[in-house]
Amino acid sequence: MAVIAKSPAPSASAQQKRRERTQKLKLAGRAYLWLAPLILAMAIIVYYPLIRGLLFSFTNADQTNIATQIGTISYPATYQFIGLQNFIHIIGGWFVPGSDEQHVLLQTFVWIVANAVFHFLIGLGLALVLNRKMRFRAIYRTLIMVPWAMPQFVAAFAWLFLFNSQGGFIDTLLPHLGLPPVPWLSDPAWALTSVIIVNVWLGIPFMTVTLLGGLQSIPAELYEASAIDGASGWQSFRYVTLPMLRPIAFLVTLIDVIWTFNVFAVIFLITRGGPFNRSQTLSTFAWFQSFQGAQKFGLGGAYGMIILVILLAFTIFYSRLLRSTETVY
Repeated sequence: MAVIAKSPAPSASAQQKRRERTQKLKLAGRAYLWLAPLILAMAIIVYYPLIRGLLFSFTNADQTNIATQIGTISYPATYQFIGLQNFIHIIGGWFVPGSDEQHVLLQTFVWIVANAVFHFLIGLGLALVLNRKMRFRAIYRTLIMVPWAMPQFVAAFAWLFLFNSQGGFIDTLLPHLGLPPVPWLSDPAWALTSVIIVNVWLGIPFMTVTLLGGLQSIPAELYEASAIDGASGWQSFRYVTLPMLRPIAFLVTLIDVIWTFNVFAVIFLITRGGPFNRSQTLSTFAWFQSFQGAQKFGLGGAYGMIILVILLAFTIFYSRLLRSTETVY
């Protein structure tokens, strides 16, 4: 009788590894299952428009040559690939004195710098005040969040009423103070100033609350040690508060710049980019190129790609600057 040799039973360690591998696969499957709706939403809302805009940016697509459905009649797309002509047109316009492209670029720079500076300075000042022990501090912290909690379109319409040259609160008040009325929305310089004022008002709460959290995370022992060493209030602020606040200040400024760059509702609802495009930024100008007038979707897509590259370059540069300062400090 032939003897059949039995294969050795798998060791306990091998079975344990197999169970662990199966468990990891189950956990990964569950994770991807929960992430699937988010990934699908991101693909529809973010990635599809991004890819579509990228493809349009290399074409001369506009309202006259895109695919159109009118009733039962379908008109195929007739736009053509034109390479980098849209990008050359935009970047070339930046160097043409007096062109809309140059004005929009300079206005975008003024818009971002003014908002970032005032957001940080006013936000830091309020954070320092609210970090002190005072009566009704909780109420003040709640009230300062009102602009941030208010929908942008509501804030824009409220400020539009305040800036109104006929019956607006500000221009009604100024003559009583011995000052002339200000053409907030009809003068190019004042139009840009008006939307900066509104956006500064909207962005201060976020900066204040974030910096206040950073101030509260600084150990009190550092201030006690500086006081023992005879440091003045300014010296404690300069050598204790600012260095300890630096990481959160860099991060919140980066977020603020990106948010400010992409602000659309404030400018659109208050000035609509006017007068004469003198309150436009790259973000609003891209929209007007795409959906107003000739509806140049290719040119608007090129603006979108340029904005994306600018923000990515700024983020990379700013992140490296943050890491270098952390190394020094």
